[in-house]
Amino acid sequence: MSEGLVRFGVEDGIAVITMDDPEHRNALSLTMRRGLRDALERFNTDPACQVGILTASGSQVFCAGGDLKEMAEHQIGVPERTFVPILNRNLWIDKPIIAAVNGIAFGGGFLLAMMCDLAVAADHARFAMPEAKWSRGAPWSIPLHSMMSQRVWMELALTGDPIDAQRAYEIGFVNRVVTPDVLLSNTMALARRIRDNAPLTVRATRQMIYMAAEMGRTAAWDVADHLFEAVYRSEDALEGPRAFREKRAPQWKGR
Repeated sequence: MSEGLVRFGVEDGIAVITMDDPEHRNALSLTMRRGLRDALERFNTDPACQVGILTASGSQVFCAGGDLKEMAEHQIGVPERTFVPILNRNLWIDKPIIAAVNGIAFGGGFLLAMMCDLAVAADHARFAMPEAKWSRGAPWSIPLHSMMSQRVWMELALTGDPIDAQRAYEIGFVNRVVTPDVLLSNTMALARRIRDNAPLTVRATRQMIYMAAEMGRTAAWDVADHLFEAVYRSEDALEGPRAFREKRAPQWKGR
């Protein structure tokens, strides 16, 4: 896919999207950006995929950010809104996706980790928003207002200095920190736990949580009630209690 810079695989309902350009530190070149968009769209439309994982090959770099050499060569000024595929901004999916951050996540790499619903980081991973050091910008960082405190966000954005994985965990940016040798297996285990749950409930819950971050409490309650009407009326809503009563694993149909 896209000259091999992004690999796509599916295993038992879990799609693994892997950035694979270690020579260029998985920088967000045009080819990489197109590959990511293609992979994310494929994940969203493939009925065999229930949960996604976004990661990178190797053990040193998740994504070093924008391709500054390409930007300089093409004199890129104001990037178009579709410049980088950003979930819930210019690319909409309705399935959960987890970032497995295997190393440096700077600039656009920070963005990719941020846009995923959950994040697991290797203990040597580092995160930074260095745009202020290069006279670029991070308007994409707006979702951080509901992910960390304003002062932490302000420090990251104004200094451009990196933080380690443990600090990212402490401020709520990542869910788990693990050793590099178990990063993918740990992330796969988390993905399987989500995959095994009722798919209609998982998708409605994901949407509810994002809507709650954008709306007031009362309005979000009304939206949540509406989202879950279809869940309560589904065949799966009957299958869940039936499986519990019969002491067996539920057989979800997604309808």
